[in-house]
Amino acid sequence: MPKPAIFLSKTDLARRHIEALIISRKVQPGDRITTREISEALGISETPIREAIRSLAAEGWLEVQMHIGAVVASAGSEQLREIYALRGLIGALAIELGGASYDAARLAAIDANIEAAEAAVAAQDVDGYTQLNHEFHFLLYDTPQSQWCLRMLTNLSALTSAQHGFGVLPQRMAASLAEHRAVRGAIRVRDFARAAALMKQHEQSAYETIARDLQARELAMTRSAE
Repeated sequence: MPKPAIFLSKTDLARRHIEALIISRKVQPGDRITTREISEALGISETPIREAIRSLAAEGWLEVQMHIGAVVASAGSEQLREIYALRGLIGALAIELGGASYDAARLAAIDANIEAAEAAVAAQDVDGYTQLNHEFHFLLYDTPQSQWCLRMLTNLSALTSAQHGFGVLPQRMAASLAEHRAVRGAIRVRDFARAAALMKQHEQSAYETIARDLQARELAMTRSAE
């Protein structure tokens, strides 16, 4: 039996379009989002786009700046520890809540994702691994029991992926994949508590890599200014 069609308002369409631009890194932190460009891309009026921008700004995806308009938000270094801690905690909760619904088809999809990710890492395919990383987390979090977790994690990811993703830190890919394998291994034996703990460690490791990179950049800038 076919699934019923899901109605999306024009505001919903505009919101999803802008979210996709941010998640795919087609727009970067600080880039301007104009109602005219979105209107031309979607063929809708600017009024629902303004509503979508207000909604996304309220959730932290965008910042509305005086005399500039809406720009893609960026997380400062002082916010990253909190953001990644939240990602770990909420991701762990999503696994604990939704793990029981991981059926054979989902486990097979996770295995296929891991296999494709191995090939992407071997080829140093940053764009490919970035997409596979997103899909891996989506497979874990998109369950009937964890939809609020999924929504919050999508928002948190938007604050970090463009500025601190694998395109900036490609050396993180191999470690990320190893951590995905460990999570998959715990899920395979239905040890969801361990999988949740490993997800917290996964996000903490990502934060530590980013923090080291930021520290190195700041040190290089200080030395160049001397």
